[in-house]
Amino acid sequence: MWSVGHLCRCAGPLRAAGGAGRAGGSLASRHLITTSRTAVRVGHNNVKVSRLSELLKSNGIFVRLCSSAPKPAPAKTSKVVGYWLLGCSGMVFTAVVLGGVTRLTESGLSMVTWKLLGERLPRTEEEWVAEFENYKQYPEFKYKNQSITLSEFKWIWWMEFAHRSWGRAIGAAVFLPAAFFWARGFLDKAMKIRVAAYCALVGCQGLMGWYMVKSGLEDRFQGPSDVPRVSQYRLAAHLSLAFILYTGLLGGALRILRPMPISATIAKLKELKGVTGLAHAVKAMAFFTAVSGAFVAGLDAGLVYNSFPKMGDNWIPDDILAFSPALRNFTENPTTVQFDHRILGTSTLVAASTLWLLARGKPLSPMARRAVNCVGAMAWMQVGLGIATLLHYVPTPLAASHQSGSLVLLSLAIWLTHEMKLLKYIPK
Repeated sequence: MWSVGHLCRCAGPLRAAGGAGRAGGSLASRHLITTSRTAVRVGHNNVKVSRLSELLKSNGIFVRLCSSAPKPAPAKTSKVVGYWLLGCSGMVFTAVVLGGVTRLTESGLSMVTWKLLGERLPRTEEEWVAEFENYKQYPEFKYKNQSITLSEFKWIWWMEFAHRSWGRAIGAAVFLPAAFFWARGFLDKAMKIRVAAYCALVGCQGLMGWYMVKSGLEDRFQGPSDVPRVSQYRLAAHLSLAFILYTGLLGGALRILRPMPISATIAKLKELKGVTGLAHAVKAMAFFTAVSGAFVAGLDAGLVYNSFPKMGDNWIPDDILAFSPALRNFTENPTTVQFDHRILGTSTLVAASTLWLLARGKPLSPMARRAVNCVGAMAWMQVGLGIATLLHYVPTPLAASHQSGSLVLLSLAIWLTHEMKLLKYIPK
């Protein structure tokens, strides 16, 4: 007997050659012979072809089944996925900025509970008072904000609420379209792996955010001189995950929106080898400098040694290795943490400036040259923002701009390395 699968595979050829099957059926016969498991006489097949053609004409459901079979996604679909990834990366960028402002305004510990789908919003004055009373049970109020009013509490609560709500919006913007594109076959194998990684990173980012906040709610602070704050290790992990997610989303968007030329060959451009390596180095240095900035924020290290280029009267401060064992200083000593951040920032500036100088005489495309110019200019602007933030004792607008600048520099470095990669592909 003929299965529905056989009918679907044969419907196309039979519709094209239905008349020929009855007249002699040589073309239709060949189709049936190739799909048949056993060899039969051609004349016998002609009879089957004629009967099958009549059956298909009288039962249009089979034709509809065949015509509604999954088809390859159109070329424009990839562009839709690319713009989706670009939009998600923009949302992560906004979340980093909003998180920095939340940290700078010391609003992160105002919400003392966490629920996956969101906390209940207080609607009446009684509910606000109950929320405030709950906040009073935790270290930040006991040791630091004993004089805070209900109105002031509402302000920091709204800041943290906005940050968490935006994070959940990112989750929805990643998970729901990802499921749709995956189900509709819009993603190739490589992009499926990337999208699965994006979804995993979003989930880890949300859990790490609560794990970080929880460290500031624990009863581990000894007294008034011990400032309640989140763990700098968890803060750095939270920021690192955000940067990794952002890097992946932006890189995936560029991979789709600016793909390699069709029918291209890979060419080794020896004169660009040093520029390409340095561009990747600048990208890595921008990332690690931003992570070191998380330790600066977690320890309020920007409030010590507010001078530049020296730290106080010395190039290397006396208390840089005050903690024992010595390794603790790199993550727990505010002086050492600030010193490390200065060194990393300066090194990134030197690398970006060297990259710009080295690329001047190289055969870059107009887009790649524009990217390298932006990287060089942004590196200088970022260092300038950092110095201004330090000298003015970390005002919120400057500090937030400095943190945002680190992500802008990383974005430009990602763009540059993508353009450098495209230079390897020479159209045939």
